[in-house]
Amino acid sequence: MTQENEHVLSGLRVLDLTRALAGPTCTRMFAEMGADVIKVESAPNGDMTRQISKIRNERSMYFVQQNLGKKSLCVDLRDPRGMALVTSLVPKVDVVVENFKPGTLAAMGLGYERLREMREDIILCSISAMGQSGPLSGLPGYDFIAQGYSGVTSMIGDADGTPHIPPLGLGDVSTGVHGALAVLAALRYRDRTGKGQHLDVGLLDVYYHCNEVTVHQCSGSDGELKPSRQGPHLNYICPAGVFKANGGWVVIMAFLHHWKDLCSAMQRPDLIDHETLGNDTGRLANRAEVVELLESWLAGFPDRDSAIDALHAHGVPAAPVLSIEETLTHPHLQARKTVRTINDRLTGEFQIPGMPLKFSEFPDDLPLQAATMGEHNADILREWLGHSDDEIAQLRAAGVLHDAEI
Repeated sequence: MTQENEHVLSGLRVLDLTRALAGPTCTRMFAEMGADVIKVESAPNGDMTRQISKIRNERSMYFVQQNLGKKSLCVDLRDPRGMALVTSLVPKVDVVVENFKPGTLAAMGLGYERLREMREDIILCSISAMGQSGPLSGLPGYDFIAQGYSGVTSMIGDADGTPHIPPLGLGDVSTGVHGALAVLAALRYRDRTGKGQHLDVGLLDVYYHCNEVTVHQCSGSDGELKPSRQGPHLNYICPAGVFKANGGWVVIMAFLHHWKDLCSAMQRPDLIDHETLGNDTGRLANRAEVVELLESWLAGFPDRDSAIDALHAHGVPAAPVLSIEETLTHPHLQARKTVRTINDRLTGEFQIPGMPLKFSEFPDDLPLQAATMGEHNADILREWLGHSDDEIAQLRAAGVLHDAEI
């Protein structure tokens, strides 16, 4: 029998010096897997995201989503006594995760060499926009800043139109998960060698890693191929993109061996080995004709979902372009807990994205709550640092510790 909060990383201790999204995603993954995560918040306002998505009872749903299961220690980091509390936690933890601008942590007196003096095998994961080194490393940055430098933004939007940015945290979340992977690899290395290390995880590097064909096409052709945005369709295989249907949009990926499946669905066997449309090269050269062919066929269905059914019946990879509202009740997303319903003590019940990793030994989500600001101040100082109730009360009275029901 397992304890209620036992999971794959139970016993791991993480000091969370992160804010916004990339860093908190990394540490949330650890909390979801059972690690003991102490989130340090700077008094008096706490994590910056506590001011976002305050839809009910002045409680940030954004903060709740990104910080499930973490303990909150809210201290005045400008007060030496506050920094001393944070510093004294370092020898007690296995991992420190931070996403300040490069150099900030060292300026606070918590650079990697200083951390090693306190715990020789400490693992420090530094998450930043541009990385810890290089000409751009000192720039302030967010997800879309790194995305712009990576070439990814140049590939999104209509051909010859304004580049677009996706209104979701693709880079931040991906970088947080990459950071978690790096930490787990470093823990494995420490298990073998006894050595800790400093991990440098940058959004720009992660975004650039997502370039599937664009980099090698441009480089391998000596610049002859110049990848560019193509609107709703991919520029290297066809058909592959978003097509208009009655009452909605459909994603169809019917390139290479799936072309024959699409021809079967459309009842057009004559197109399977067609002189110009029977291969991807020919279809790419005549993409406008292919798009018109598919959209004319889709228009014959009464609605989007009946067209999807016909495509699926013939093994064609296809999906409806669901709205966010539609995803909340989709049977598959519900069945896999991809959409997760939580009940926050202050905001009540609402839905968030679920834990994407599934473990056969731990099939159920941990019953995690997001902390109110400074909720665990006394517990952390008492249990982790050995402070007395009188000492804790004095620190609170002096404003070194801060708490609030938000």
